[in-house]
Amino acid sequence: MLKRVLLILLLLAISKFSHTPHLLVTDPSTWTNSSVWNHNATLWSILHPGSEFYTSYTYGFDLEFILRKIAHLSFFGMLGLLFYWNLKEQRYRYVKAWFCLAAFAFLDEVHQAFIIGRDGRIVDVMIDSFGAALVLFILYKVRKSSVG
Repeated sequence: MLKRVLLILLLLAISKFSHTPHLLVTDPSTWTNSSVWNHNATLWSILHPGSEFYTSYTYGFDLEFILRKIAHLSFFGMLGLLFYWNLKEQRYRYVKAWFCLAAFAFLDEVHQAFIIGRDGRIVDVMIDSFGAALVLFILYKVRKSSVG
């Protein structure tokens, strides 16, 4: 039961942060900014070939950027672990947990693209997915070495 509650809480926390415009990791006062939807955005405008969703970042490589990417890796790494723990013991459990995480990461980035002051990027989906893959791989290696 606790594992399920933790999974839901982390999903909600990530969604809340994604829904917060002009969020700066380095400025906690921005963590509670009121959300504003971009009513001109459509799923097509976000996902069409050549859209901003598929481009690299337009802002600089500074402390804020580094901390954001560390947050992506760590939060989604933990989320991958929670997905794993919430799946039954079964074949391909690691892969299924990773696919759940990757699907959520994609939906989260699309959601972010609808918020004024935020942007969604496929690069962040890849970073999120890598964070989960890394944590799941470490878990696999630790469990394999403790059994064998």
